[in-house]
Amino acid sequence: MTKPTTVAGRDYLWNEGWGAEGHHDGSSTGWAHHGLVVTADDRVVTFSEESPEVLILSSDGTLLDRWSVDGVEGHGLALTQDADGRDLLWISDIGTKNRRVESGEYAPQPSAPLRGAVRVYTLAGELVRTIGAPALPVYRDGGDFCPAQVVVDEERFGGSGDIWVTDCYGQALVHRFTSDGGYVQTLSGEEGAGRFAHAHSLFIDRRGDRPELWVADRRNRRIQVFTLDGEYLRTFGEDFFSTPGGFAQLGDLVFVTELDERIVVLDRDNAPIDYIGSLAERGPGWPNALGADGLPVRPPLEEGRPHTPHAIAFGADGAIYLAEWMIGGRLVKLEPVT
Repeated sequence: MTKPTTVAGRDYLWNEGWGAEGHHDGSSTGWAHHGLVVTADDRVVTFSEESPEVLILSSDGTLLDRWSVDGVEGHGLALTQDADGRDLLWISDIGTKNRRVESGEYAPQPSAPLRGAVRVYTLAGELVRTIGAPALPVYRDGGDFCPAQVVVDEERFGGSGDIWVTDCYGQALVHRFTSDGGYVQTLSGEEGAGRFAHAHSLFIDRRGDRPELWVADRRNRRIQVFTLDGEYLRTFGEDFFSTPGGFAQLGDLVFVTELDERIVVLDRDNAPIDYIGSLAERGPGWPNALGADGLPVRPPLEEGRPHTPHAIAFGADGAIYLAEWMIGGRLVKLEPVT
């Protein structure tokens, strides 16, 4: 089914059945909490809602490949290219996943202490490297390490090759590593507007004269901005964000996902110029619903409206792809009308 919608002056058809071939269609009790990226040749790469598997889809939703990975959850996905032009998939594994237990409730498995990791794979499923927690006292003393997202200052864009990782669900810190994995520094937010609270995602903004590192400081309802040397620059969005969580760029526009049923579209000056969806109150059992027995079930979904957009990416033709956070998962494609 499709429903027309207009985003930033462009018409789209909302297709929420896209890509559902036995996955992300509500048939599974797996609780989706993962990322989504699109390759230069328009393959959509995401993660299973049930098991630790990468799924690779064509732009029409056909499942092209799937392969298992080490770890638990593909919370954040990022794509880079190596010196030979080979695509590399960076998977940020928070080290835990909400799974259905015998009672019918959902519980994190495994439980603390958590040791997530960032793992890098080729798109054929070959493990290239792993980045674990830096050797800091907070981790040596048993603190959780739950990396939620990674960005790389790629050399092909004139960058240093440095790797930035956000430990969202562990210590709410952002760590910087060299291209070969050497630890450089840590940001806590106290360098700028204040301590991060759910530093959920990262984005390198190259639209200006100097590239900037954005940190989605989700529970603080804002984005903190730094140089790629870790120097604090500014904070914005506290007057319009609700739960900023994920980023994707389309031309001069940046789209920011929010869990409360909305995506914010920012212009070149980082002002909101449009929205997909609108803010909604969280009901009982959010982000899921509660069945007659009081147990969590997949929520009712409204066509043409995001529910809990977690990750966003763009196709070669400007198509918008969404991965949502809920039991059974949901993949949505907004197809541009030509």
